[in-house]
Amino acid sequence: MAVDLARSSVWSAAQDAKTLKSIFETIDAESCPRSFNFHIHTVCSDGRLRPEQVVEQSIRLGLQGFAITDHHSVNGYRKAQRCLENWHWSSFDAPQTKPAPTLWTGMEINAELLGVDVHILAYAFDPGHTALRPYQRNTSALGDAYQADRVIAAIHAAGGLAVLAHPARYRRSPSELIPEAARFGIDGVEAYYAYGNPSPWNPSPKQTKEVWELGQAYGLFNTCGTDTHGLNLTQRI
Repeated sequence: MAVDLARSSVWSAAQDAKTLKSIFETIDAESCPRSFNFHIHTVCSDGRLRPEQVVEQSIRLGLQGFAITDHHSVNGYRKAQRCLENWHWSSFDAPQTKPAPTLWTGMEINAELLGVDVHILAYAFDPGHTALRPYQRNTSALGDAYQADRVIAAIHAAGGLAVLAHPARYRRSPSELIPEAARFGIDGVEAYYAYGNPSPWNPSPKQTKEVWELGQAYGLFNTCGTDTHGLNLTQRI
């Protein structure tokens, strides 16, 4: 019974888009990387951390919430979810000294927007929804499915939230991409991002200001994340 309760709790929280949206609406420059981290990669795509290590580090850092956003895969999320289930299960017999953070479903999807390749982050979606199958094959989708409007629509069909990742990293400017993404119904922008991989991690002031202001102008919420590919959740590489 306790195992079922733990599994149900972790699973339902992972797809709670309403709660996640309310958190995104409070995100600021201080939120990442020690309160929240919504951009993490594991060995299930191009990262170096095992999903279990992500969970362990998240608990050790005292994160309130996080998302594993592997490219075109939810395998890392599923493994991390099982790890969190075990953590919750163990707390029934021996209460843990630190609360486990909330894990939301996540994935990073390549898409074409204004003729350039961009990355769209998906959150709090149903990982088994048929609309997302073209984007869970460990590689970019082809044809119409590769278009940003189709990616955003698929994320919404699966009950999730769509976010334009690191808007200042592309061959078109944020001032071009964000309005077009907003026209297609994107929900948010990754406003707080460290473009130069500084140590310690810190969102880039110039890009943050531009992306944040554009997000405000188009009614979008802000997200933050380290885009971790290495072995430390507080750094990108």
